[in-house]
Amino acid sequence: MSKSIEAKDLNVYYGDFLAVEGVSIEIASRSVTAFIGPSGCGKTTFLRSLNRMHEVLPGATVSGKLLLDGDDIYGPGVDPVTVRTMVGMVFQRPNPFPTMSIRDNVLAGYRLNGTRLSRAEADDVVERSLRGANLFNEVKDRLDKPGSGLSGGQQQRLCIARTIAVKPDVILMDEPCSALDPISTLAVEDLIAELKEEYTVVIVTHNMQQAARVSERTAFFNIAGTGKPGKLIEYDDTSTIFNNPKEKSTEDYVSGRFG
Repeated sequence: MSKSIEAKDLNVYYGDFLAVEGVSIEIASRSVTAFIGPSGCGKTTFLRSLNRMHEVLPGATVSGKLLLDGDDIYGPGVDPVTVRTMVGMVFQRPNPFPTMSIRDNVLAGYRLNGTRLSRAEADDVVERSLRGANLFNEVKDRLDKPGSGLSGGQQQRLCIARTIAVKPDVILMDEPCSALDPISTLAVEDLIAELKEEYTVVIVTHNMQQAARVSERTAFFNIAGTGKPGKLIEYDDTSTIFNNPKEKSTEDYVSGRFG
C-alpha cells in the first residue's frame, strides 16, 4: 500500500505537440501533494500521465521516466490497465455509473478486471470502501438504489469509494471539489486528510485555500504562452510555496496577481 512517485525529466506529447516539458519531481508515499497553476499550464496533463490516463487520447506519448516505488510504469511490457489499478483517478465531475446501484458502483473495478468475489467478500469490500469514503452511514440502507440518486458531494465520495475498493497505492484527484458546494467540499477535504494515512494522494486544484489546507507539498506549474509547453516552476513544502516562494512567478500566482 502507498507508493512513492518519481518523475525524471518527463515530457508529455500529444502527437508532435509538447504539452509538458522536463518535469522532475519526487512525491513521498502517504502524503498529499497539490498541483497548482493557471489553466492550460499542464498540471492536469501531468497528473493524467501518472497513471497513463492521457494515453487514451490518440497520439499521446511520453519520454523520460516515471517511477512508482522505483518501477518505471512506462517500461517495456508494462500494462497500462494494471498501472491504473495501482494508481486510481477521481475526476472533476462525479461520475458514478448511472445505471448501477451504489453497491455495484463500488464493485465496478472488480467487475472490470474480471475478479470474482463471493457475496460475503463483496459485502466486505462495499462496507470497507464506503466507510473509507465516509459515506457508509449515509447510504447503508439504500445500497441497491442507483448511485445517480445521491447528492453531488455524495456522488464524489462514492467515486472515491469506487477508487479505493481495488486497494490502489496512489489516488489522483483532478479538481475533485470544483463541482461541489462548500459543505461537500469540506467533507471531501476532511476525507483527503484521512486517506493520506494509507495512500499517496496527488490533487490538482485551482483553489489556493484548498491547496494550503489539504497538502503538505505543492508544485506550481506555469506556461510561457499559448502553444508553449507547461513546466514545473517550483516544488516545495506548501507553507514555503505560499509564504516564501523562491520564484517571482510563483509569488505572483499565489498572491492572486495573475492567472
